Amino acid sequence: MKCSMHGLRLEPCKSSKTFTLAAYFIQHAYAFPHTRHIYRLLRSKCCICRAPSLKSLRLISCYDVFDDGLTEAIMKFPLLQELELSVCPNVDDSGVFGVIGKACPQLKRFRLCKDVFFDYEASEQEKDEEALGIATMHELRSLQLFGNSLTNKGLTAILDNCRHLESLDIRHCFNVTMDDALRAKCARISTLRLPNDSTDDYDFIVKSPIWRNSESFLGDYVGSDSDYELGSDDYDDYCDPSRYLDGVYEDELNDEARMLLRGMRMLMK
Repeated sequence: MKCSMHGLRLEPCKSSKTFTLAAYFIQHAYAFPHTRHIYRLLRSKCCICRAPSLKSLRLISCYDVFDDGLTEAIMKFPLLQELELSVCPNVDDSGVFGVIGKACPQLKRFRLCKDVFFDYEASEQEKDEEALGIATMHELRSLQLFGNSLTNKGLTAILDNCRHLESLDIRHCFNVTMDDALRAKCARISTLRLPNDSTDDYDFIVKSPIWRNSESFLGDYVGSDSDYELGSDDYDDYCDPSRYLDGVYEDELNDEARMLLRGMRMLMK
């Protein structure tokens, strides 16, 4: 049997070994707050490995997700339309993004948010490796790159190859200098956020850029962390498992979704 899961969101709590799983079946949302059994579920036959119809995958602050694991998994999701990799520090091989572009030809929304902009010493080619991989995602409509190292060359490659792009967010991408040529290419973008634009509506903690010529460069880099934090009120609500199953009725689900729902309820006890 194949699972009819259309969307999946993985997000850790305070511990990097504790995940919340929110799987969206059809139009319903479910989640597993604070369960240490999540790895067992993810490895089961009725979850990720058997969800070829998955259309949305969001990984947020997942420190145990690495390049090889993501590459292997992404090959199983040919219908993926939305992908988020926010504050996932161990996804750092630029080759991953080219694999995503080829494996997910229907991808329309991609979000790649770094923990902090880091002004490391590297060639322009090295700084643009991720951008060149993203440029293979030809059907993108929305792209957010926060704190990315790409330069004008990398952004140009994206704009030239992602012709359907409608929304572009490159806040804190401080290697990009918006010259006349780039502004002309961006004229067709209906929603555009530039490197120095306000971050007031950004979802995560905004950290000051780390510049390689600063006196505190080494301390800032070594001391940086990637904790994803919630406010106290949001955290209390986030921890309440009952809210995830509101309005969920088994008779509206197919057999596979009903089976997974029962497993969720067992884990939430």
